[in-house]
Amino acid sequence: MKLKALCIAVSLLALPGVAAAQSPFDNLKKAAGDAGKSTVEKRVNSKLLEEGQKNQCSFKTGTAELAAGCEDKLKKLTNALIDAKKQLTAGGVKSYKFEVSGHTDSTGDAAKNKKLSEQRAEVIVKELVARGIPRGEIVAVGLGSDRPLVKPDNTEAKKAKNRRYELQVRL
Repeated sequence: MKLKALCIAVSLLALPGVAAAQSPFDNLKKAAGDAGKSTVEKRVNSKLLEEGQKNQCSFKTGTAELAAGCEDKLKKLTNALIDAKKQLTAGGVKSYKFEVSGHTDSTGDAAKNKKLSEQRAEVIVKELVARGIPRGEIVAVGLGSDRPLVKPDNTEAKKAKNRRYELQVRL
């Protein structure tokens, strides 16, 4: 008799909805949590984009070597990420990565531009890590000239706008 009861109990656990009976509010709670996370993500990304635009470090032409004068900008970027972490935590977001994406203008070979943009993004990541952002929370991505801000980039000023990096959070 005990064996039969055990078999029935095990088979009930295998049926969906029986063992894990959900409250009708579980899906609503999840949807509300997802909506809240989405709102936090949008707010954080808007602020990170703004800070990245204000605090662009220059690179020496054709290299991933930072030009002089970036120290204050990197401090501000670090502080923006620290503030973003606080907002994410307050919003109940536990799993995220910050992404530094590197971009180039359309001059030259696309494959070389992609590699250069990766190298530049990685330089920014290393600088942010050196200032206290945990390496496990931040990644570098090179996008080359795939996502220009200005089209066509046929003047020096337009090309300069396309040579950039952006910061965002990925949930």
